[in-house]
Parts: sequence; C-alpha cells; structure tokens
Amino acid sequence: MVMILAGCSGSKEGSSTGEETSEPTGTPESGEFVLGEKPLEFSFYGHYDWYTMPEWGGDLATKWIQENKKVNVVPISSGGNAKNKLNTMIVSGELPDVIWMERGADVEKLRAEGMLVPFDDYLDKYPNLKKWAGDSTIDMLRSPDGKLYQFPNWYTTQPNGNAGYLVNKKIYNELGAPPLETPEDLYEYLKLVKANYPDVVPLEVGQSAAGVDIMVSAFAENRPYLFNSMIAVPQGDQLVSLFTDPVYRELLQYMSRMYRERLMSQDTFTQKIEQVEQKIITGKVAVYVASSPTEFGSKGNSILSAEDPDAGYIMIWPVHKEGLDRNKIFPGDYKQLGWNVSVITKSAKDPEAVFAFLDWFTGPEGQRVIMWGPEGLYWDGTDEEDMPLFTDKFVNDPQGRDELMNSTVNFQWNGNTVYVDNSKMKFESTLSPEQRNFETYWQSEITWKTQMNTTEFVNLDPAGDSEEGIIAQRVFEIYEKARATAISMTASDEEVIAILDKAEEDAQKAGYSKLLEYKTARWKENLEKMK
Repeated sequence: MVMILAGCSGSKEGSSTGEETSEPTGTPESGEFVLGEKPLEFSFYGHYDWYTMPEWGGDLATKWIQENKKVNVVPISSGGNAKNKLNTMIVSGELPDVIWMERGADVEKLRAEGMLVPFDDYLDKYPNLKKWAGDSTIDMLRSPDGKLYQFPNWYTTQPNGNAGYLVNKKIYNELGAPPLETPEDLYEYLKLVKANYPDVVPLEVGQSAAGVDIMVSAFAENRPYLFNSMIAVPQGDQLVSLFTDPVYRELLQYMSRMYRERLMSQDTFTQKIEQVEQKIITGKVAVYVASSPTEFGSKGNSILSAEDPDAGYIMIWPVHKEGLDRNKIFPGDYKQLGWNVSVITKSAKDPEAVFAFLDWFTGPEGQRVIMWGPEGLYWDGTDEEDMPLFTDKFVNDPQGRDELMNSTVNFQWNGNTVYVDNSKMKFESTLSPEQRNFETYWQSEITWKTQMNTTEFVNLDPAGDSEEGIIAQRVFEIYEKARATAISMTASDEEVIAILDKAEEDAQKAGYSKLLEYKTARWKENLEKMK
C-alpha cells in the first residue's frame, strides 16, 4: 500500500470567502447533489485485517471537509478479521454504506447478490472520475452486466511506483563507489560491506522478504515481480507454472546464496516492519530493496544527512544480469486501474450523494485538501492548470508538512495519481536540487522510468469459495513454504531446485493446472477489453 500512496489559477477554492470554484458542484435546478448545502453522513468499512480508520475530523484536512462540506464519515472496523466481519454483515443484512476493498471476486459476489449500487447514471452529473480515469479505465472496471460498481483508488494514465534499490551513500562512497549494475556486482559489493561493516546488514529485503520478489527483475527483461505474486508466468498466449520457470529458479538460487553467506538479513521471515524501519533510519543497512524503499529512505536520508552531510541514501538503476537491456528491467509495476476500489451498497440512504462526495474527493480540490491540508497553510490558490500553488512553508516546514500528510494517509480512498504526481513534479521543477523532496526526486530520476504497465493482469484471482479459489489457496501455501525454505534452509543450488520440483509436484496434485487455465482465460478477457 505504501508502494502505491507516495506515488504521492489563483482561485481560492473551497475557502470561506465564497469565491467561485473551478469544479462543477451542481445546482438545485440541475437535480445534482450539491456538496456542502446540506449534511451528508455515511458509514465506511475498510475490508482489511490491518485497516483501522482514524477519527474523521481529527486532523486538519478531514476537519475542514467536515466543517466546509458538511460531510461526516462513520467508521466500521474489521476487528482484525475482515473476512468474518464482512460475512457477518452480509448474513445480518446490515451492510455499511461504503466498502473499501480489493477489486475482483468479492466485489462480484456482492454485485451478483444485488447488494451494490451502479454508478452509470452519476458519471456525467459528477464528472471528475470520468475526466481523470478515462473511459478505458472505467470500461476495465465494469462488471459482466456492463455496469460500473467500483470507484478506483490511485488509478493512473502514466507510470508511477517506487520499487527499486536504495543504497547507503556513506558506505558506498567509503568503499570506493564500485559498479552496482549486475547481480554479481551486487554480490561482490555486499561481501565488501560484510567484511568492513560488521554491524551493518549488507542487503535488507524487508518484512516477509518482499524485496526478494523485486529482485526477480534482475534476471530477465520485462519481468516485474507481479508474476511471482500471481504464481503464474506468461508464456506465449498461456500462463504457466512459476515453480518450473527458469527465471524464478535463478532468483531463488541467488537469494539462497545471499542468505547462507549472511549477506542479507537473517531475520527476513520473522522481523516486523518497525524493525526494518529502524535499521534504515539509523543507517544500519547498505542496500535496501523494496516495493517502496523511498518511504523509509526519505526519513533516513533526512535524519542521517542532518548529522553528517556525507551520509544518507541514494537510489541506483535497477540491477540487471549481464547482457540484458537496462531499459527493459522493471522491478515494479503499475496498473491504470490503480490499487483498490470503493463500492456503494444499497444500504446507503442517498447513494447519489455518497457518489458525489467520492467524485469530489478524487477531483482537484478534494485531492489538494486530503494530500496537503486546507488552503492557506501549505498551498494557497491554484494556477492556470488547477494545480496548487505551494507556499514557502511547504518547503521550509518539512516536518509539519509530513506530519499532516501522514495523518491523512488512511483517508486516501480515491487517490488521483496523475493530479497528485503532476502537482508535485511541477512544483519540484522550480526548486534547486538541494531543496527537492527525496522521494519526488528519485521518482523522476529512476523509479517511474522502471515500472511496467501490467494492467492486462488485473482481476485474475477466482472467488475464494469457488473450486479454483480453493485450489488457489492451497497453491499459495505451497508457494510461500517453498520460497522460504529454498532461501533460508538450503546449502546448495541443487537443493533449491529440488524444493521447487517438489512444490511443482504438490501444486499439480492440488489442481494447479486448472487454476492456470482459469487465470489464462481471465487474462485473455482483459486483453480483449483493452483492445
């Protein structure tokens, strides 16, 4: 989730002066819901074990929305068990007004049972979603009945993402700044780190070894880590087994060598995210590979460089095997559909009003407020392209700015990637190099150039209670066990191969071929839609 949040005319929009806004808000005569004319309250449920919505109105941004747009959002918690919570609400017939969830099978289950409100009648009346997402994205989100029920989050029409390699600048320079282009270059460098900095982790791959998957990109062109999590690899017009894939096998052999030579974090499969963060911000890591290394890297760079101008972090172009085209190496990916979606249930008393709010939220004014707070603090007015005019305080008060932005992260349900990213980039281009934001700088220099468009692979997962869904759960368990065992419990390349051979055998017994047929069919449907 963090990979996707960082992706992150002079009018006084939404101010108390009553000046005109540049966004359509409707009039009573038009029959549209006019945000701010009368109170709107709706319940909101985030369908994730980890998600707890903060208090609405407890920060500057949502307080401004509460007071100026008269919107109040009432949270419903998953209680740490999202699956059971949603099932309970469905059985009791007491669904929340809005559910924030993953695209795909669960959405279609609710839709098929007649529990969701279609948005088609609202798209022209409230035009932000249609304008910013575009017909292509909207059509990809349509259900089998041809209607739209899903409001996307962090949708995009341009590359975004932060996946890649973060390098400790001080250690790198002290070791002579050797080339870090190939897997062998990296291996030799990590041995140097281990020999000279015994209190430093040479290679950190994050919680649950997420960085391991990122590094599959080093061994083949056009190979994002998405194929690992899909547990399927495109080959011609079919999706085939990950376990027998030569590229995946080479990755695990490489990572096994790293682990047994103690060149990577030995607590990779047990550490908490807070432990990873602490290592990064204290400079106890030489190389950090992750889906969004800039999150901790930015914080660490600020802390370390304040103490020592030579310390901090840089990013490098993604590592790639000798002979591969560096411009076809993609450690990360992006999808025009973005991350997840919001659906409005038939429990909502006024679904059109709720949609009107979500549409405003994804538009320029809503994005400015939820990203950078109300007008007058870190931005003041807009330019001719309706982008915020950031104030001196935006640059001179990074701590306050970041605290405000962090306070609203868990309210960003309808992120508009293009608007937010272009606003940041336009502003950053006016600053001197030393003033530029760490994350934004490396996004423009490396990460956005090395993320692959994988929209064609969305929505491949079957419903959890279907035959294919049950197979998928079993195959995923086999995948997780084989991955951890191959990396942390092997003494040779041959043992890694033996583990993957056994995983393939077990997966096929569990019905893997049927699952691959299902995913291939969904993939081909996507390709047809994209035509």
